[in-house]
Order: sequence, then structure tokens, then C-alpha cells
Amino acid sequence: MPDPEAKDPHTLIFDKSGILWFTVQNANRIGRLDPKSGEIKLLTPPTPKSRPYGMAFDSEGHALRRAVRRQPASPASIRRRSRSRNTCCRMRRSRPRRVAITSDGMVWYADYSRGYLGRLDPTTGKVSEWQSPSGPKSAPYGISAIKDVIWYSESETTPNTVVRFDPKTEKFQTWTIPGGGNIVRNTDVTRDGDFVLANSLTNEVTLVRIAK
Repeated sequence: MPDPEAKDPHTLIFDKSGILWFTVQNANRIGRLDPKSGEIKLLTPPTPKSRPYGMAFDSEGHALRRAVRRQPASPASIRRRSRSRNTCCRMRRSRPRRVAITSDGMVWYADYSRGYLGRLDPTTGKVSEWQSPSGPKSAPYGISAIKDVIWYSESETTPNTVVRFDPKTEKFQTWTIPGGGNIVRNTDVTRDGDFVLANSLTNEVTLVRIAK
């Protein structure tokens, strides 16, 4: 790292050009690595002590984490999205861990500290939230979007759960993870469109086969 304080990187993700982006939580930085040259650039978000964590790309190639957008054509440009006063107050109490983006550009986040599933409209700054099925202490964590349906895991239930949320109906479905899960920090989508979860403390992977 060009800065020795840039420790504890999270959420490695490649953009369409093959550039590797990552967050550096404790140093409050966002990193950019060019695999061809090996050059690393570290960017500073506009919010002090924001502790960047999860990151995702929207359909236009913008990288988003929490409510910050980075323009792909300008690696040094990071913008804070506008939010209303009430939204800002609510977001200060939140602790989003991971984000997912649907085809309409909506940013979905798992609010670990408050037990909510949230949605941010990057254009207007409007935030909508739904209490996760297992309540305020359910600690939602890993999250993915599959065909514009939101899938995530509650990491403080026993056992952990797989949760499905349909934005069209605003209905939840919940299943328990057979092996317990034990803190699902990361999730992803297979090439076949199935949901896969990394069960951090049980040395297991969970595969959810979704009916096609």
C-alpha cells in the first residue's frame, strides 16, 4: 500500500476495464489497483470516519458504497449523494455492511446495526426501509440482487437465515441455513442465477437453488 495506514481492506471487486477496486475500512479510504502496472491509488471519501466496507457497481459502471458514488471516467472523483435531513439522521444510526444494486439503479443495503433492509434512490436521495423478519437484532449482512429480487442473510439469528424480499410485493420469505451459517459476511450469484453464501465461521458454503 502507498499509505502504511491503509490496512484491513474489504470487498475486492473488478470493474469492466479489469481494474480492481476495494475499500479500506479503518483508514477511511477507497483503493484502486491496476493489475497491469501494479499501481495502487487511494481515494478519500467526503465523509470523515465513514469506514467504507461493502461496494458494488451499477449498470453504468459507477461504484457505490453506502451513499457515495464514484464516476468511472475520473478515478479521483468521489461524490456524496444528497439526502434529506430526516434521512441523514436515520443513516447516522445505521451501519450498512454490504450493498446490492438492481437494474433500476436502486441501491439496496443490509443495515447490520438496526436490523433493516434498506433502499436508496441515488437520483433523489430517498431512503426506504423494511424491518428484517427476525427483528432489530437480526444483523443483516451479505446481500445480493437476483433478477431484481433481494436475497440476504441474517447473521445473528440461530441458526442464520436466508431471506428473500420481493420489491414488487414488499413481501419477505425466510429459510434457516441447514449448517447454521454462523455469520454470512459475503454472498454472490452463480452463473446459473443461484444464491451462494460464505459461512465464515463454519468453513462451509451454502448454495440456494432458485427455481427457474
